Amino acid sequence: MLKDRKLRVVGAMSGTSLDGVDAAEIVTDGHRIFSFGDSAFLPYDAAQRAVLRDALGKWHDEDVAEVSELIETVHAQVLSRFTGAELIGFHGQTLAHAPQGRGTHQAGDGAVLAEVLGAPVVWDFRSADVQMGGEGAPLAPFYHFALAQRMGATAPLAILNLGGVGNVTWIDPSLPHPHSDGALLAFDTGPANAPINDLMQARRGSDCDTDGALAAAGRVDQGAIDGFLQHPYFFRMPPKSLDRDAFTGLVEAVEELPDADAAATLTMACAASVAQGLQACPAPPARILVTGGGRKNPTLMTMLAQVCTVPVAPIEEAGFDGDMLEAQAFAFLAARVANGLPTSAPGTTGVGAPVGGGTLSRPSG
Repeated sequence: MLKDRKLRVVGAMSGTSLDGVDAAEIVTDGHRIFSFGDSAFLPYDAAQRAVLRDALGKWHDEDVAEVSELIETVHAQVLSRFTGAELIGFHGQTLAHAPQGRGTHQAGDGAVLAEVLGAPVVWDFRSADVQMGGEGAPLAPFYHFALAQRMGATAPLAILNLGGVGNVTWIDPSLPHPHSDGALLAFDTGPANAPINDLMQARRGSDCDTDGALAAAGRVDQGAIDGFLQHPYFFRMPPKSLDRDAFTGLVEAVEELPDADAAATLTMACAASVAQGLQACPAPPARILVTGGGRKNPTLMTMLAQVCTVPVAPIEEAGFDGDMLEAQAFAFLAARVANGLPTSAPGTTGVGAPVGGGTLSRPSG
């Protein structure tokens, strides 16, 4: 039985920035983090990224066999590097997300991975939450709560993840559980790396704006930022979530700008949306700890410091690995599913009551 004990769990995450698969091991009972283990990263090559990009926006009833096989194959490759895992958390690749519409779609079959890897796999983390009226995202906040408790935080703090889409978790670490009333407020803040990466791919043939160098050389188009902040999303109360390509108007607003100015404007859009989101927090956080690829962009971090009213720092300053936080989160959530614990709550996804998402598939052998 997996239930009610510490587990050695490996989590895997392939985000909307489409850079590759992160995998990380932790030991946890789904309440506490006892230790951190090995981690690994397997990047997608150019051809694989092209397949993934072509599949964005597709749903379960469309032809996604090629991308599903790709996701399963790459995940099996990176997860096979780990030995001794008692459980695996497999997020899959989000292709489409419309919780108030068609639902949510993460490509990849965890049952296939369970057979290939010979270990139980928890997957399809988001569907149950969406079916119960939640946003299905973000899902890392319960893990963020555990991190806040591990670091001994006493004052409210925020953990900001800047992947393809930005999301923030406001945490009151004085409460006993992540699903306690008032313990967490979480929501997607707006676009993060995805539009910047898309711009760099389209105009420069590059995967990203390395070190924010192009944005640093450009000028922000304030008119485009002002128009961006009028998007209806910013007038919705959290919890709330986004699809990767929700801000087509922002992309259109920079089409005629020179490369550097377009990059600077998209980078500031990320920072401005975070600052806007902080206004919805129950109280100002003592600090913002930044995880995800965006924290490695000095231009973005400088812009965040300029527009936010509280200190901003990479999460490494608290002793955690910002490259692997999302993968660790899905290891943690897998343990919670195995132990029969909720993985989301009204404050994180807007679901009506705490709910445990995820399907547990075991190998047949």
